[in-house]
Order: sequence, then C-alpha cells, then structure tokens
Amino acid sequence: MNYRTERDSMGEIQVPADRYWGAQTQRSLENFKIGTEKMPVEIIKAFAVLKKAAALANLHLGKLDDERCALITQVCDEIAEGRLEGHFPLAVWQTGSGTQSNMNVNEVIANRGNELCGKKLLHPNDDVNRSQSSNDTFPTAMHIAAVVEIEELLLPSIERLTAEFKRLEEENKGVVKSGRTHLQDATPITFSQEISGWRGMLENAQTMITASLSPLRELALGGTAVGTGLNAPKGFAEESARQVSLLTGKAFVTAPNKFHALTSKDALAFSHGALKALAANLMKIANDIRWLASGPRCGLGEIFIPENEPGSSIMPGKVNPTQCEAVTMVAVQVMANDVAVGMSASQGNFQLNVFMPVCITNFLQSVRLLADGMESFRVHCVSGITANRERMAHNLHNSLMLVTAISPIIGYDNAAKTAKTAYNENISLKEAAVKLGFITPERFDEVFHPEEMV
Repeated sequence: MNYRTERDSMGEIQVPADRYWGAQTQRSLENFKIGTEKMPVEIIKAFAVLKKAAALANLHLGKLDDERCALITQVCDEIAEGRLEGHFPLAVWQTGSGTQSNMNVNEVIANRGNELCGKKLLHPNDDVNRSQSSNDTFPTAMHIAAVVEIEELLLPSIERLTAEFKRLEEENKGVVKSGRTHLQDATPITFSQEISGWRGMLENAQTMITASLSPLRELALGGTAVGTGLNAPKGFAEESARQVSLLTGKAFVTAPNKFHALTSKDALAFSHGALKALAANLMKIANDIRWLASGPRCGLGEIFIPENEPGSSIMPGKVNPTQCEAVTMVAVQVMANDVAVGMSASQGNFQLNVFMPVCITNFLQSVRLLADGMESFRVHCVSGITANRERMAHNLHNSLMLVTAISPIIGYDNAAKTAKTAYNENISLKEAAVKLGFITPERFDEVFHPEEMV
C-alpha cells in the first residue's frame, strides 16, 4: 500500500494514499482498534448536511468566500450520495464527544475539495469546521439523523403495518371467537375487535414517537465548545438551523439553550422511550399471533399464517412462526438498547456529554431494526393471516366462560358451580345448569347467545 505524509498539531503521520482522511482520523484509527462497529452511515450523512449548512451560513454571514463554500457543498453532496463511503473508517468506540468523527468528516471534505480544485485551498479546521466545534456538531448530527430516520424509515413502516391490520379487521367483521385473559378462557370477542387492539397499539406508538420528534428538532450547532458560541458569528446558530431545514426538507430550529443542548441527551432518551413502547407492543402482537397460530393440531390453531420455509432439520413437514420470532428478537434488542441510551444520557459532566457515539449508535439501530422488522413481519406474515373460523366457532361454543351470560339470572355463585360441574363431568353448560336446578332448558335457550356477547 502507498502512503502519504499528513501533519497535525502532534506532528507527522503516514496515511493511505488512496484515502481522503488526514492525520487526526489516522491517529484515531490506530488508537481505537475496538470491536467491529463503525460510526453509523446515518451520522456521516447527517454530518454532510450540517457541514454544508454551516458553509452556507458562513457564506451568508461573510465568514467564508464563494469558492470555498462551493467546494465544501460539492463534497458534502458526494458524501450524502454515498460516493465516499470508504473514507469514514472510525470505530464507535472512540472519544465520547465524537471529536474524531467530526475531524474525519472535516479532513475528507478538505482533501477531496482540494483535489477537485487542484490546489491547497481548504483547511479542515479553518474552513470546513469554521464557526463550529465537535461539541456542537456531533449532537447536531445525532438529532438530524434521528429525525430523518424516524420520519423517512420508521413512521412509513408503522403506517404500512397499520393499514394491513385495518384490512384484516374489515375481512373478519362478525367472526366471533373466545377471548382469553391470563392465558385462560374468557368471554367472547370478535376477531376484528382483537385485531383492532393490535392496530391501536401501532397507532398509539406512532403518536408517541411523533410527539418525541419535537425536542429532536432543536440543534446544538452554534454553541461551539461549551455552549457560549465562542468563535461563531452572531446569527450563525439561527442561519445554520435554517439551512439544515432547507437541505433536509424537515423542520429544525436552533436550540434555545446551548448549555443544555451540549450536555444533555434527554431528547434522545425520551424519543427512544417511545421506540421501546413500540417494541413492547410488537412483542405482544407477535406473541398473540404465534399463540393463535400454534398447532397445527395440538395448539390453539385459530388462525393460519404463511408457511415460508421448513422449520426443522429433523422433523419433516414442521413449519414455524419464524417472522413472529424475528420481531420478538428485534423487540428484545430495542429494549436492551433503551438501557444503553438511558445510561448514555445520564453521563453528562459539566458542559458536555461524552457518551454520544454509543448513544446514537443504539438509537439508530433501534430505528432500523423496528422499521425493517415491521416490514418483514407485514410482508411475510401479517398479509397472509386468515381466520380458522371452524376452530374459532368450536372453541367459542366449548368455552366455560360463556356461563357469564346467565350469571345475572342465576347469580355469580351458582354460575361458578355450573361451570365447575360442566368441566368436571364433561357436559355442556346447559346440561349442568339444568341438572343443578338453576334454570329451565327453555329459559337457558332464551338468554344464552354467545354471538351476542361481544
């Protein structure tokens, strides 16, 4: 491999000749050989947005000339388009402020820009990082990435799965089945009512996630090192936020209190709490579906789900609820990520939080997993759910909890005796109630209508 010599305040260092990064990136690459997790691509793309916004703001405020601004914006566009993917090699496990990734972006933009113009025009600190600090750019990139990924990836996935459940509701109106509480038989419901509960969970989670976006729209950019805005011109914070909004097509504002914006990650913790709520709901929905589909002969068997692949290497013909299992594993990971996000958010010391890379890595993984998991679940499972109406009717009419229909007539205690007698003697509720002398056959037929109990 060929190398070139790069210099920074600590001296000279050898850098691969075919890479645009500089000395600070190389030092980080050599000093933090930890794990395989690299800085998320969503953060790199968010940095491209904020660096372009900062250049445009500096141009607007007379702090950067047209040529330098044009070069910076051109390279930022290349980064945003994924054309420079191999030039951002740094590990998540680096400085907790994300300083080295900020400098990685600065160096790539400067070196690529200088290559484009054929001269040494851009400096990573003086030009690309002008009016900024790692301490305000990294939290800004975190918020930009979080909002973009939630709005463009997660919310559409929720909406598509919700629409699928709405379709299932319509298909199954009037199909009455046994309800269950505590994993025990309960009074009847319609299958569409059961599905509406699943739909409602998604809609409620979407409402909470959407509400959590508001604090994430506040950007730290303009606070510089400790929140005072040192070395940033007046109006930079507001103008850079305006530019970020224009570039992303999403509403962002400058954070009103930069001291809070630099040291607190409460907005991410709050938003991830809503992601955890979605994960909890998906866990329940997927568990319900695999319970209802259990069998095919020795389980509940009240619904059919798609058979996508063989389920066993030893049991021929076995098919498993694999999509449900994938979604529940996603839910477990998101719940675990919530611990990491919460712990990270608690680690602000004085004017800075230094757990930012691990915080945003877990946050973005949760968004990706939830969005991808719901999409796979929708396409390969939910879209193919059909009701086993015969099995539902059989279970309904054999449920002892239908005795609730005659409880107001014969009383709670007598109804309980009726249910226990029917169970112990393996006879119907009608036979038990009549045998015990609690009701006449005619009166039982008059009041006992399971399909009307919903």
